[in-house]
Amino acid sequence: MVGTPADGFALFDTALGTCALAWNERALTGVQLPEDTVDGLRVRALDLHPGAVESPPPAHARSAAEAIAELVDAGERDLVDIPLDMGDVAAFARDVYETARRIPPGSTSTYGEIAAEIGRPGSARAVGRALGANPFAIVVPCHRVLAAGGRTGGFSAGGGVTTKMWLLAREQAVLGLW
Repeated sequence: MVGTPADGFALFDTALGTCALAWNERALTGVQLPEDTVDGLRVRALDLHPGAVESPPPAHARSAAEAIAELVDAGERDLVDIPLDMGDVAAFARDVYETARRIPPGSTSTYGEIAAEIGRPGSARAVGRALGANPFAIVVPCHRVLAAGGRTGGFSAGGGVTTKMWLLAREQAVLGLW
């Protein structure tokens, strides 16, 4: 899957490890959590954003990287104000991402609750698939979305469910409704 076209991308460090973000002139076009290696992360960023050039980020992307690092480092920062370019995101996934973005740090929701909130009750699995393809990991906080009954559900970023639980612990999440 190829993401939204990006002008550039950069790697940046967090308490979780090295992350990547890609941008255009007005917004982020993608965020990736750590891979097994920094080279693997760089390759993934280029695969998702062909033609993007690794370069120092402009002010809006630098600010986003700092906010992401602050959330990962301290678990308290809300990232809802970071502009995202969802121009290539399907309408259903956009609805899921916009709903997930409203889950504050330290809180959780479920796939079914998001499905109901977007007016698509019964589509919890589709919500899970949309979040599994989330091109804005952590900014669209898919780690805050659980399966029914408080089960962890999946997590497609590097480290899988272990990373999801690490992020929730960092945020001192209450594993329940938001």
